[in-house]
Amino acid sequence: MYPTIQKNAYGKINIGLDVLRKREDGYHEVRMIMQTVTLFDRLHVTVIPNDTINIETNLSFLPTNENNLVYSAVKLLKDEFSIKEGLSIKLDKYIPVAAGMAGGSADAAAALEIMNELFSLGLTQSNLMERAVKLGADVPYCIMKGTALSEGIGEILTPLPPLTDCFILIVKPNIHVSTKYVYENLRLDTITSHPDIDGIIYDIRRKDIRGMALKMNNVLESVTEKDYPVICQIKNLMIAQGAIHSIMSGSGPTVFGIFQSHSAIEKAHRFFREDYPMYKSYIVKPIRP
Repeated sequence: MYPTIQKNAYGKINIGLDVLRKREDGYHEVRMIMQTVTLFDRLHVTVIPNDTINIETNLSFLPTNENNLVYSAVKLLKDEFSIKEGLSIKLDKYIPVAAGMAGGSADAAAALEIMNELFSLGLTQSNLMERAVKLGADVPYCIMKGTALSEGIGEILTPLPPLTDCFILIVKPNIHVSTKYVYENLRLDTITSHPDIDGIIYDIRRKDIRGMALKMNNVLESVTEKDYPVICQIKNLMIAQGAIHSIMSGSGPTVFGIFQSHSAIEKAHRFFREDYPMYKSYIVKPIRP
């Protein structure tokens, strides 16, 4: 009997997202507040005797080779630690794909954590995060989880106090958005309103959910909303249904709203399910590491 580990890979939302500048290497300097939520993918990883990496998923359009971040994460540690055994991986996807919720990064982070456990590599969280940045800017955060200020290209992380319990509604329209396209078409010189990241942090520390929600903003909306007006429509519907405020997460197209009561969010969730059944909608909560 070969060892198996199962782990959940949690998605994230951006409470605020600001882009400061484009660097000479082509990457963008960001300053954003990340929050892990209770929507997750699930990985099942089993050690096998032959030296291969086999991946199967519940979504037929996902790659199962080196173009999948889970494959890259597993191979990274296999190569570094000269691991000769192979892995059989089952990836059940529930976080919307190409949706601004870091689903692929979360899967890669979970794969690194599983490899560390399966082969008793002795890597600390910090050790894993150092390796994770080779896979993508969001992967170190997906190992840290919780509430955090993210700077640099996303790899400089400062833990923040946990978000006070609140009600979050996520709505994902039936479109996919390329993060690369959004950043390539971002015109920083035309942006007149930047999120008050320090103000959001202040409200998080004071446990003022309403104050935090009202300050939420995402500069990437200036690109994504122009190409996909449905994002603005969903935000407006969310607020009309009782959200304190609503913004897009990451490069989109996922939209989320913060609600003050369980009854209000249940009513809004029912509205989207009944009137916009073509969209995916989820009630989630913030989680701690």
